[in-house]
Amino acid sequence: MSHNVEQPAGMAAGLRRELKTRHLTMMGLGSAIGAGLFLGTGVGIQAAGPAVILAYLVAGAITVCIMQMLAEMVAARPSSGTFSTYAEQAFGNWAGFAVGWLYWFMMVMIMAVEITGASAIIAGWLGVSPWIPALVAILTFTVINFAAVRNYGEFEFWFALIKVAVIVGFLILGTLLWLGILPASGFVGLDNIAEVGFMPNGWGGVATALLAVAFAFGGIEMVTIAAAESEEPETAVHSAIRTIIWRISIFYIGSVILIALLLPYGTIGGARDASESPFTAVLQLANIPGAVGIMEAVIVVALLSACNTQIYGTSRFLHNLAQRGDAPEFFRHTDSRGVPLRGVVVSVLFGFIAVGLQYWNPPGLLAFLLNAVGGCLIVIWFVITFSFLRIHPHLEATGEITHVRMWAPKVLPWATVALAAVIVVLMATTPDGRFQIFAVAVVVGVVTLAGILYTNTPAYKRDTAAAAERNAQ
Repeated sequence: MSHNVEQPAGMAAGLRRELKTRHLTMMGLGSAIGAGLFLGTGVGIQAAGPAVILAYLVAGAITVCIMQMLAEMVAARPSSGTFSTYAEQAFGNWAGFAVGWLYWFMMVMIMAVEITGASAIIAGWLGVSPWIPALVAILTFTVINFAAVRNYGEFEFWFALIKVAVIVGFLILGTLLWLGILPASGFVGLDNIAEVGFMPNGWGGVATALLAVAFAFGGIEMVTIAAAESEEPETAVHSAIRTIIWRISIFYIGSVILIALLLPYGTIGGARDASESPFTAVLQLANIPGAVGIMEAVIVVALLSACNTQIYGTSRFLHNLAQRGDAPEFFRHTDSRGVPLRGVVVSVLFGFIAVGLQYWNPPGLLAFLLNAVGGCLIVIWFVITFSFLRIHPHLEATGEITHVRMWAPKVLPWATVALAAVIVVLMATTPDGRFQIFAVAVVVGVVTLAGILYTNTPAYKRDTAAAAERNAQ
């Protein structure tokens, strides 16, 4: 075990505590409500039928437990490095190094996917090459992330609020359609569900759907990165996570229920673009003109908001890695407003490289990287859980633990591990899933080996000792 298990990570020097609880809440919602909801919801319904709700409940239960464990650790030891910091405290410097760079890689690749998707839609509107809106968007977000963190939080609050308003509007519209009030076509009832039954493809279909929805709640962990810059981390992170979880549950499960009730099962599936989205189909049921255009605009906002949040997260993660000696000291610098400008610039540069990689699309490489990204979240789940199992006893022994606590800390973490393991087993039953496991294993293996080798060099030990001395001052 690392010698520093009992040492609090502390606040990363230089960052300012200026984010409010409402900023954290909307940042978490904004990260979790993305194109995956608007385009990918149909995949789970197609696999399991109305029983997809069971898959959402399992995935939601995993997320709730993961976030509560993380909340306990963040409230006790706020750090913008969040689960990377806690992995270091639990298992040693190599673990913090590996998890930090793994998550940074994941966020950069996700940023590229989001900006590529948004720019393709905008390019279609304007009749220009996709690289033009991609460049404009990246530059705009760079400027936004150069702003003081309070200003960034305010921008992202309103950006995410648009998506939340759209979902709330969809739930209201869908309910009116189901009741037959709009348009006046009569009560729909359970006709579409009765036609195929609750579980048309059996438990196998639910298992397949679980894979499709397992990553639906990904992004909420961004709250814990931002918590280190909140005015009162202990109160803010607890309130934000609790609020996000029930809102996301209502938004996702409510949307899925309405889509299953309103659309014939045979018409529901995955969507490559807005015209195929089940959300668009519901808008068309209401005879809303320009339904495809409306959904395209919503998807663009969702993608751009998520991209903006990824830039924020990658820059803070890089800053924290530098604070701990896991990244060049150059990235420790913050300006007079507490903004890690250098971290923002390098994250954006790698975002550009990743976007270019998507346009270049060399055979096999892009698919390999994206599959690795898709599975990294499960690795993060395991890391958070096992870190909690090692750190929780120390928090109790040292009196650091706050009123934010994990429920049944000796039982639920192990139940979470078991459920996450079930998802891995399910992944191994399909060729695509096995390729994803392989890609994740290679990336995690390379990063872990790099962490073990790098953190045992004399230069690293000298730098981390200096970093610890600076952080203690």
